[in-house]
Amino acid sequence: MVLLVLGTFATQPLVIPHESIFIYSHRAILYGLLSGLFSNLGSWGIFEAMRVGGSASIVTVFTALYPLPVVLLAPLVLHEYITPLQSVGIACAIAAIVLLSLPSKMGNSPAANGDAGTGVLTSSS
Repeated sequence: MVLLVLGTFATQPLVIPHESIFIYSHRAILYGLLSGLFSNLGSWGIFEAMRVGGSASIVTVFTALYPLPVVLLAPLVLHEYITPLQSVGIACAIAAIVLLSLPSKMGNSPAANGDAGTGVLTSSS
C-alpha cells in the first residue's frame, strides 16, 4: 500500500502537470490512505477465501455484492425508500449466492473430473 501511495505521488506530475502534489489536505490524504487500506483488505479477503478452498465462481459473485449492505442500511441511516423493483433485485442477489453455493449434482462434468477449461472429457472408472 505504501508503494501504491508513493507511486501515485510520483506519477501525479505526469498525469496532472499543472497541479502540485502538495495541494492535498491532511484529511484528503487520510481518506485516500483509508480507501487504499480497505480496498487492499478486500482483495486479500478474496484471495484468502479462494486459498482456503472457496470456489472462484462463488467468492467473486459474493464479493461483487458489496453494495448490498449499503442498500439494506439506506432506509435506516439515510431514510431512503427501497422500491419494489430494488427489493426484487436484492432477493435475486441473495438467491444467486444460495444457488451458486449448492453442490453440483453432475458427477461427470469436466470440472468434476479435473479437466475444467480443457474441453476434454474423461470417464471415471
